[in-house]
Amino acid sequence: MKRRSTFACLAGTVALTAATFVPTAHAAPRAATETCWVGLGSVDPAGAQTGASVTAGNPPAMKGPNPVDEPAFPPGQVRLSSTFEAEPNVAGIDRTGYVVQGDALYYRSYNFNAGIDVTKRIGGGWSNFTALEVAHFEDSKTKIGHWMAYALRSDGTLFRWNGGWGRAQSVPGFSSVKSMALISKTATYDTFLANTRAGALYTIRIPITSPMKPIVTKVRAGTWQGFEALVANKCGNYGTLLLGIDKDTKSGYLYAVGHANGAATVINALGKVAGTFPNAPYYRWGVVFYLDPLNGD
Repeated sequence: MKRRSTFACLAGTVALTAATFVPTAHAAPRAATETCWVGLGSVDPAGAQTGASVTAGNPPAMKGPNPVDEPAFPPGQVRLSSTFEAEPNVAGIDRTGYVVQGDALYYRSYNFNAGIDVTKRIGGGWSNFTALEVAHFEDSKTKIGHWMAYALRSDGTLFRWNGGWGRAQSVPGFSSVKSMALISKTATYDTFLANTRAGALYTIRIPITSPMKPIVTKVRAGTWQGFEALVANKCGNYGTLLLGIDKDTKSGYLYAVGHANGAATVINALGKVAGTFPNAPYYRWGVVFYLDPLNGD
């Protein structure tokens, strides 16, 4: 596919240093972002999950991060994490997701107050993977849904598992991707927003049909190379609140992103987030999947 080939060749472009990174602001209605927030998760050196709330405003504000419970993982082992679902229980919060520890992928579910403490090893061979996410979608009216897991390998191969961790489909051509965030889950496709080492910003729409055929669309041509992590959440009916984390400077920047429409996508830079962002694995805290719409594309 021509778009995918163009995307892959960006890997050879020389990127600017993170210190020069200041993404360009594009006009967008600020009022729509005032009550939007990103539930930011990370794993601290002790192995505890943390939670922080990053809220749109002028300037953006962050509460936390604070440990959400006692350590749930071995210290210093978690490299990658999917979105973690947090579901209220009469005895606290059930927390469920997937992580990569060293070379292995694990399913993790726990609520220590309720006696839930499940760690299941899925399999090995994950040392060379750089991104992990799960898109769990269900339409509340029709009950039509899907469970798709995605992972990016360091050689630029994007993998997808459908309904479980059995046989995966894969597509090459994404070696320039530096980080990616899920911005849409729909009945027919999932969409990621990804930045490249050369500074471009793209959407990667992946229809749920087989074979796997991603549709790559350029959103911005440059200035986005400084982020090692992107975390996104729904904002308004068709928008996204995007947090970009520069681990070199331990800083975060917040953006209100309109409904994805290629180069016409509206992006409003809301500013630098007060606080520091250490070199940790970051992910999104989400609610239970059937109450967790993402519709940025």
